[in-house]
Amino acid sequence: VQLQASGGGLVQAGGSLRLSCVVSGRTFTMYGMAWLRQAPGKDREFVAGISWSGADTIYADSVKGRFTISRDNAKKVYLQMNSLKPEDTAVYYCATPGRYFANPPSDPNDYTYWGQGTLVTVSS
Repeated sequence: VQLQASGGGLVQAGGSLRLSCVVSGRTFTMYGMAWLRQAPGKDREFVAGISWSGADTIYADSVKGRFTISRDNAKKVYLQMNSLKPEDTAVYYCATPGRYFANPPSDPNDYTYWGQGTLVTVSS
């Protein structure tokens, strides 16, 4: 299973970015997907997840109302990030579990396959 994330960059506070992740090597529609992030000096944390069907989403409290996760049938998952804050600065990873979950888990340890990460820097 391979995941390739892209779309990071430098943006001013209040701006927007859209991250993309392409999945290969497995039946895409059978598994949930998630975005997680790791800021300098901090542990990796869950940001947003979407179920295998796309019907259910879950967000960390820190990004609710600002970020939106979505997926399409072309083996891609997206993270639309609006109203960005300096504290959103981190390396963002797309990830998928190694087994089926009814809803995307919020524990980073439940994710088996990870992309290489894409850096998002928000300046104040």
